[in-house]
Amino acid sequence: MTGTHVQEVGFVHETVVFLVNTWLKLFFLLTPFFALSMFLSLTKNLPPVRRRRLALQTAGAGAVICLVLFFFGRVVFSLFGITLDAFRVGAGTLLLVSAVAAIRDQQVGTETALGEDVAVVPLAMPIIVGPATPGTLLVMGAEIPDTFHKLVACGAVLLAVFAVGLLLLAADAIERRLGSKGVKILGKITSIFLAALAAEMILTGIGHRLGVPAP
Repeated sequence: MTGTHVQEVGFVHETVVFLVNTWLKLFFLLTPFFALSMFLSLTKNLPPVRRRRLALQTAGAGAVICLVLFFFGRVVFSLFGITLDAFRVGAGTLLLVSAVAAIRDQQVGTETALGEDVAVVPLAMPIIVGPATPGTLLVMGAEIPDTFHKLVACGAVLLAVFAVGLLLLAADAIERRLGSKGVKILGKITSIFLAALAAEMILTGIGHRLGVPAP
């Protein structure tokens, strides 16, 4: 095996690992099972065809919102004079609060009569693209300097939103299999991963500000 071939294999492996890791972080960040439980609650009186259409509309709206936040992160930082580490701490704190609230079942405003037009608001935002998601995407977009890895991360964003969309499309089948309690349990498990991700963001921001090298 030539040295060039070894480098190519290593580059492909690194790219795949980066894609999968980014996708997993974003998937849990979008709180898929919490979104599923809210989707079932908000659309419980709709026919299956309308539910599937809403699932597609929600995924499309979520993808557009996430990509706008991801690609214009540097512009936002420059415009407001915010440091990356400060934003890490702020976004991580919001994410931690959201995760704790989800674990404790402190969801607000889900009992309002919203009718059928719920794809963009509140499903895409603020349920899927929650209060901490914009900060996380802004940080991620600003952290990645080269175009190639930014495109790979963009693919991970789309894959994460697509995966959430598939969950919403399968909402009826999942509800029949797991029941409402099962969906709530999955939502709490997702919130635990969110809390861990939030802690990592906060510790990274504080560590960089204090000059502590990353492990």
